[in-house]
Amino acid sequence: MENMLYGSSSPHIRSKETISKIMIDVLIALLPATLASIYYFRFNAIKLIGISILTAVLTEWALQKFMNKPITINDFSAVVTGLLLAFNIPASAPWWIPVIGSAFAIAIVKQAFGGLGNNFINPALAARAMLLASWPVLMTNWVTPGADAVSTATPLAILKGEAEGTLPSITNVLMGNIGGSLGETSALLLIIGGLYLLYRGVITWKIPVSYIGTVMIMTLLLDGGFTNMTYHTLSGGLMLGAFYMATDYSSSPVTSKGQIIFGVGCGILTAIIRIYGGYPEGVSYSILLMNVASPLIDKYTSPKVFGEVKKVA
Repeated sequence: MENMLYGSSSPHIRSKETISKIMIDVLIALLPATLASIYYFRFNAIKLIGISILTAVLTEWALQKFMNKPITINDFSAVVTGLLLAFNIPASAPWWIPVIGSAFAIAIVKQAFGGLGNNFINPALAARAMLLASWPVLMTNWVTPGADAVSTATPLAILKGEAEGTLPSITNVLMGNIGGSLGETSALLLIIGGLYLLYRGVITWKIPVSYIGTVMIMTLLLDGGFTNMTYHTLSGGLMLGAFYMATDYSSSPVTSKGQIIFGVGCGILTAIIRIYGGYPEGVSYSILLMNVASPLIDKYTSPKVFGEVKKVA
């Protein structure tokens, strides 16, 4: 009789997925865009990506060692944070920019709130926002792909009228042969990586589709029609943000309805910032603002608890 019923704490159903497997899938998805950034921006890309990842891993190891916590650098989450931050940095940035950014992302945004799963905003995006506010000139000094690395403007800056120049062809935008941050340039390779994450079940369609779809609709209606909508969709940080950063497990809603609301909110904010705001880009701030709203979204979209007894006032 005593062996017929067992009681244990949740979770009662365990998945075979592990943090390291998920992070490796993310790294595989980002590999095409990583190789493209190295092809286009040469040694500067290798240097900035390497420094960013190394700083993120070392910062995580040092802090966990100092606080006598289990060392978790082998789950590759710090590697993903370092790589995503490097993708948000221009190729012309000095070496100490990714050092400060990665240390800030891991120490202040991630570990100060309890580590992986406890951060309420995306660490890499928060670091980018900090770097952009602190060193705006260095963080917006875009250069052309290739060995010459001549200063250039991004398609979004030209579209907004903040810089002179001719818009690149859509083919160049798709392939990444344009100025911009290291990992934001090739929309096609980021989409391929995003489809891999969808196939592997690492992310769902809800946030990327609702985010990208909202930006497409709003820019189509409010900013000059189909041509401008195409540049808004394929250039800048929209694909990187929608597939790889807005889908961060710990800073996005859990419920299906909440994820769609989150994606639509990111899309509305991105379009408003790009069309009416002071910046030609708006992905980072949009996702960070919606990260803060995630607990509220979850609260009002959570399903009712089965058998719940209504409280009497």
